[in-house]
Amino acid sequence: MLRRDLPFGEVGGRVIRIGSGRIAPGPDGSPLQPAQEWTATMQPLCYWHDDPVALSVEGQGDESWPDGRQWLARLPESWFPLLSTALQVSSWLRDHRFCGRCGAGASQLDSEFAMHCQSCGLRNYPRISPCIITLVTHGDAMLLARSPRFPAGRFSTLAGFIEPGESAEEAVRREIYEEVGLTVGRIRYYRSQAWPFPHALMLGFFAEAATRRIRIDGVEIADAAWFMPERLPQLPPPYSISRALIETHLAEVKGSLR
Repeated sequence: MLRRDLPFGEVGGRVIRIGSGRIAPGPDGSPLQPAQEWTATMQPLCYWHDDPVALSVEGQGDESWPDGRQWLARLPESWFPLLSTALQVSSWLRDHRFCGRCGAGASQLDSEFAMHCQSCGLRNYPRISPCIITLVTHGDAMLLARSPRFPAGRFSTLAGFIEPGESAEEAVRREIYEEVGLTVGRIRYYRSQAWPFPHALMLGFFAEAATRRIRIDGVEIADAAWFMPERLPQLPPPYSISRALIETHLAEVKGSLR
């Protein structure tokens, strides 16, 4: 279990070592190193099963260390909050060593996730980018799409960043229309998930399409198609909210057939 209060009064405990998005395995095969004295460069992170945990961000991770997605694929879902927090905080520490306003060096604060500029006083906090992720349905059928970055054969739900001044619901309609040319009717919120690649907060939705006529943009979407529950392509990994949206729809379809 993860407790999010920062262990800034602690002088030692477990450590997660991260470099270049890769996490060093501990002696027990988990992403946690044994309890040890913390150095001044480590970032107090959280409590994990009441053990204080700090983050050690290293310039270059060993190529043999698993990356974040590999860890998430091999560990139980209960580890997701810890790994997501560690990956996002490490990315923030790496990218905010200097003040974005005046360019002076920034220093970590012990009592909160904040980088403080001693020159102009600006504080930077970990960036969180809100995104929508949507499973579009038409009856039992699901619209799944392929990004050019996906592994061969994998399809997933539609997703995109929320623009300045835009609501999450507006973003759902806009992204669906931009990527596959569909208008949708009813939108239903599902749940959210932190997505540490590198700092997204995914807001999950279901959306009902008015038609099945698709027009892909050819840029963000390389292919898209309607799939029935009995014939599905390669799906996104089980730890993702995209997969949860798909599995929830499949369970609802199965329940309606009883």
